[in-house]
Amino acid sequence: MTDYSQVLTANYPGKEWVLYDNDYSTLVWLSAGTPPTEAELDAAWPQVDYNNQYAQVEATRRTQYEAQSDGIYFAWQRGDATEAQWREAVAKVKIENPYPPAPVA
Repeated sequence: MTDYSQVLTANYPGKEWVLYDNDYSTLVWLSAGTPPTEAELDAAWPQVDYNNQYAQVEATRRTQYEAQSDGIYFAWQRGDATEAQWREAVAKVKIENPYPPAPVA
């Protein structure tokens, strides 16, 4: 199901609108011009959803790198760990936090 507010926020930055209960029929377009159609928003949803999921994975990976691999990297730089240990920790984070499949075009 399309999250209209997410699509509107992502694809129409700076535009003003009001939407109630994710119901397209309640969309009130406050900006100049015509609002996007329900079909346009539905068509844009898979990419917006993918972008949101991708961003979440990026944020999780960043946190996990800090917690699991950054310390090993600095230990490697000091000679207290190996590059292989660091690369293994990075690979583990990537395996545990895969990117979502891209939407079908």
